[in-house]
Amino acid sequence: MQKSLKSKTLCLLFLLFIVSFSSCKKSSSASGEENLAALIPLLNAAASASNCPKSPLPSDILIATTVVSASAAVSAFSDSTKAVNGICGAGELAGSLDVYALDITGAGASMVLSWGGRTVKNVSDLDFVVYDNSFRISDDSNTYAMDPSVVQVSIDGTNYCGFNPSYSGANVNLVDSWTRFAGLRPVYYNMTTKPFSSEDLFINTGGSFLLGGGDGFDLDNLDPADPNDIGCDTSLANNIKLNGFKFIKITSASNVNNPATGNKFPWPPGSYNGSDIDGVVARELQ
Repeated sequence: MQKSLKSKTLCLLFLLFIVSFSSCKKSSSASGEENLAALIPLLNAAASASNCPKSPLPSDILIATTVVSASAAVSAFSDSTKAVNGICGAGELAGSLDVYALDITGAGASMVLSWGGRTVKNVSDLDFVVYDNSFRISDDSNTYAMDPSVVQVSIDGTNYCGFNPSYSGANVNLVDSWTRFAGLRPVYYNMTTKPFSSEDLFINTGGSFLLGGGDGFDLDNLDPADPNDIGCDTSLANNIKLNGFKFIKITSASNVNNPATGNKFPWPPGSYNGSDIDGVVARELQ
């Protein structure tokens, strides 16, 4: 059965309450000590979130530093600087609360970030990683509470090329149902409690998961045929592949047309807002 535990960033608090409550009940399958043991990782994750971000930011981590545009106003998560103040992942089983929440639809479903005028270069393999606050909700079904988002990049802040993402139509909480989206995988990297080097963040640990978590993108996969591109053609896509980009636009998938159906991409059930942005890290800047 598909689980929909995620009411977005407030779900961590909800999970803490549920697990705490269950530890006070008698159970035929788990002792109070076992329930308490299950609670500890969530408590640690909450503590990690409260201690992050780190100040000053690590100089070797090339995080997007500038909010170019952001208009969402989701209660308690409307501070757009949370998307540029550091990466504060909470691990496999919990989502960070140090995030900026997008809307599900409308103008507030998108935000644009930059590196303060610097250019993200196209190097070998992955060129940047987008961090959200997704987390695993079931061992049995390998499902995740996730925030699928569409990523596009630009040189001038007007014309954007994307990666032509696709959704298979299968379980919306399965990572494998989504291809070339951000907001799918948990974030293990926490600048305060679980630091990594820039090189570490781009290490593939198997499949499509990275050592520091998040979702990586390779500029060589830009697709000028993406129907959701804005003013992009083969010439512009090739220019970005050759020279890099300055702006990144992140949009809740629920506000983007799915070319396969003509409708918007589906949104995982139980979410009251759109994607939660923790930050974006580039591999190399110029």
